[in-house]
Amino acid sequence: MSTFDDRENAFEAKFAHDEEMQFKAQARCNKLLGLWAAEKMGKSGDSAEEYAKSVVIADFEEAGHEDVVRKVAGDLGHLSSADEIRAKMTELLPQAKAQVLSEAG
Repeated sequence: MSTFDDRENAFEAKFAHDEEMQFKAQARCNKLLGLWAAEKMGKSGDSAEEYAKSVVIADFEEAGHEDVVRKVAGDLGHLSSADEIRAKMTELLPQAKAQVLSEAG
């Protein structure tokens, strides 16, 4: 195998790893958002965990994150706005990335 092939394979492996880590971080962010929303709704324990899972699953409905925002905004009603939810997602993403990276290493 040539050096070029080795470099190409290494690049592809890194790209796949980075994509996987980004996916995991976004899923973790959605879970954290779900736990935050569950707390606002007065849920705790298993009920909060189940709600957080439903938020993670909601992200598979369409590309982007608006499906999650719609779900959480609809569930929270007057307790939060879509803009507050988007801001919370932005706040939680670095925390989610840090958690995923610490578990990977």
